[in-house]
Parts: sequence; structure tokens; C-alpha cells
Amino acid sequence: MDKAVLIVVDVQQAFNDPRWGQRNNPMAEENIAALLAAWRKAGQPLIHVHHRSRDSKGLFHSDAPGAKVKPEAVPLPGETVIYKQVNSSFIGTDLEQRLRAMGAPTVVVCGITTDHCVSTTARMAGNLDFTTLIISDATATFERTGPDGRHYSAELMHDTALASVNGEFAEVVDTATVLARLKPRAD
Repeated sequence: MDKAVLIVVDVQQAFNDPRWGQRNNPMAEENIAALLAAWRKAGQPLIHVHHRSRDSKGLFHSDAPGAKVKPEAVPLPGETVIYKQVNSSFIGTDLEQRLRAMGAPTVVVCGITTDHCVSTTARMAGNLDFTTLIISDATATFERTGPDGRHYSAELMHDTALASVNGEFAEVVDTATVLARLKPRAD
């Protein structure tokens, strides 16, 4: 975990909107807060990624209340914040260049939603040869309806998204495992 960069993806108020439907993992934000606190205490690098919609009526538009960060994940002064307009935190941003400049071999990804922006970011990180971890209990998603009208629960969406990246693009672990691997700052 030396030089591992924590990437916190889209922990924004827009995901409180009831239009999303049922969500899994109500403890995700609490776990994200614990990860942020541990990263800060260890002096490890971290990057916040926030979604900014181009659609002026979108939940994530910069003028919309949903663009605001949830209280558990508010960046501190001096912490890096990257704004994206698509699912991947790498597309249209300088995230890869920042990670390379840091000499970061490992990225640890958490945030919302598991099956969209978190998964897409982790897949690209893996493809770019970063050792990639996704924190299963520091991510969450929502129920979905398939093209055939079939309903998929939020928990099923979460579990299958993690299963599809595990071992191929990333290692899926929980918050406790990551916190145990994180070394304290040597002062």
C-alpha cells in the first residue's frame, strides 16, 4: 500500500435523489469517511473525482444542488479534485498523468456507483497497468431495470459489478482489509 492513491468517485448529493430508486450499502459513505481519515492520517495521496454534467437540467450540473459533495467526502483544502463528464475518471481528465507523476503503482477506488463510475474507473486503471483495488463496502449502487423489463436489485447490481472486475481488472476487498494494509505515517 506504499504510495497507494485513494480515488474517491462521485460521492455527491445527486445520489440522494429518489429517482434513482432503491440503493444498497447504506454504510458506504461511513466507510468512505473512514478511508479518507486513514489516508489523511497516513499522509498518503488521495484524489477526489466529481461528476459535472453538461446538461443544464442534469442532477450533476455544477449549478444543481446535486453537484455538491456529501459531507462524508468533502475535500480538505489542498486536496486534488478532478472534474469529469463521463463515467470514467480517466476520460477527459489528467488523472493518469497525475498518477504517473506521483509514481503511484496502486490505486484504491471507492465511491458511487459500483456498476457505473467506480467500475469504469477501476477497469481503466487496471488496463493502464495500475494495481487496482475496489473497496466493496465503500461503494454502492441502485436497482436497475433491464432492456427486457426485468428488475435487478441494487444488491445484485453491486455484487455482479464487483464479480465482473475481481481478478481481471482489480482486487475487490473491504474497508477493514485496506485499513489493515495501510501503513501509518513515519514522522
